[in-house]
Amino acid sequence: MSAPRPVAVIPARYASTRFPGKPLALIAGRPMIEHVWRRCQEARVFGEVLVATDDARIQEAVEGFGGTAVMTSPACATGTDRVAEVARARPDVDVWVNVQGDEPLVDPDTLRVLAGLFADPSVEMGTLVRPLEAAEYSSPHVVKAVLALNGDALYFSRALLPFVREPGEASAVRHWAHLGLYGYRRATLLRLAGLSPTPLEGAEKLEQLRALEHGVRIRCGQVAGHTVAVDVPGDVARVEAVLRG
Repeated sequence: MSAPRPVAVIPARYASTRFPGKPLALIAGRPMIEHVWRRCQEARVFGEVLVATDDARIQEAVEGFGGTAVMTSPACATGTDRVAEVARARPDVDVWVNVQGDEPLVDPDTLRVLAGLFADPSVEMGTLVRPLEAAEYSSPHVVKAVLALNGDALYFSRALLPFVREPGEASAVRHWAHLGLYGYRRATLLRLAGLSPTPLEGAEKLEQLRALEHGVRIRCGQVAGHTVAVDVPGDVARVEAVLRG
């Protein structure tokens, strides 16, 4: 019997400092969380697509468009913690994918690439990278990834890495930007959720460094483009403009 397909979990909390109620913000007439859920469904690689929330208003909205919401503890500090709480109750599922709830334009193709990384049984954790654009080199808001030859992450940083000492070597180096989508084996996810923050994680403010600091290998799938995330109310119009084409 084949293993169950991966399960996608979309963490969604109502409280947000910059944008309260963000998952329910209307984009082209639908709540943002519905756009994310629909794109996960379009990927056709998930056995289930679940919304993990601690708010009854989000639960009601998700059930209203035909989705499944799982109520999780308000004490969850991160989206990873929320996904882990769902996974803890489901030992039947080996692979879990954490899909950011503020990415209404997430590409179903990228989700297929992420889920496909786990066809290799040695993969403990997966994420995605795309080519870094020159305009992003100095931006600390775009996270850079350095990869091993097999595609495993060597490091993530807000600084431009690697440093190219000899200009003639620049053509041999590829610079990658990290996309904040993650997949995990269940055992790895539960282990990470139980670990305290680590020094490099604290310095860079990058949660994935906790995994690297504890020796967890992160396989990186390579994709072409990136999308528009919704961080503040003004981003809604940007997403709607993309949807209108």
